[in-house]
Amino acid sequence: MKPFLHRLTRAALLLAATATAAAHAGELTLYTHSNFAGPPLTLRGTTPDLEPLGFNDRTSSVIVRSGTWQLCEHANFQGRCMMVERGEYPALEGFNDAISSVREVSGRDGRDERGERDGRRGERDDDRGYGYGHRREAIVLFSKSRFGGAKLELHNNEVRTLERYDFNDQAGSVIVNEGRWELCEHADFGGRCIVLDPGRYERLDDMNNQISSLRRVR
Repeated sequence: MKPFLHRLTRAALLLAATATAAAHAGELTLYTHSNFAGPPLTLRGTTPDLEPLGFNDRTSSVIVRSGTWQLCEHANFQGRCMMVERGEYPALEGFNDAISSVREVSGRDGRDERGERDGRRGERDDDRGYGYGHRREAIVLFSKSRFGGAKLELHNNEVRTLERYDFNDQAGSVIVNEGRWELCEHADFGGRCIVLDPGRYERLDDMNNQISSLRRVR
C-alpha cells in the first residue's frame, strides 16, 4: 500500500509542477499581415525554425500575451534579432516577413529557456555590466532613423566590436538612458567618435550606419 501511495504522491507533485510551469509559460501570436490580419500562429515555447510550421519569413505583426520573446531573422536564432514584450505590434519595421525563429526569454536578463544569454554562448564577464534585473538598458541602438528597424539593447560598459551582435555599421538612431557614451566608427574605439549624453537621438548625421564600437565614458 505504501509504495502505491508513494507513487501517487509523486504523480500528483509532477502534475502540479507541470501545471505551474504552464501557467507561467509565455504566449505570443504571429500574423502573416500587418495589423493582426491573415492566418495566425500561436506559440508557447522555443521554436528554432518556423519552416516546418509553414511560417518562415511570413510574420508581419505580433501580439505578445505574456512573457518576453526574441524574434530572429534566421533559424536557430541567428542573424538580427528583436525583443518584444507583452503588448501589440501591428507592424515590424525592418523585420517584416523576415522572422525564422522565435523563443521566450525569461525576465529581462536576456536568457532563454536553456540559460543562454541573448542567443550567444560564452559572454565574457566584462560584457555583462549592468544587470537587467537591477536597471534598464543603458543604451539602445536602432538600425533606422527615428528609432525604427532592428533594435539592440545594451547594458554593458563597452562593446569593442558590434560584429558580435550582428549590428556593425547599422546604427541609425540611439536612445541613451544612462551615462555618457562614446560611439566610434571602427572596432576598439578607433576612427571618428561622437559622445552622447542621456537623450534621444533620432538621427546620427554623418555617423549614420558607421558605428562599430561604443563605451561608457561617465
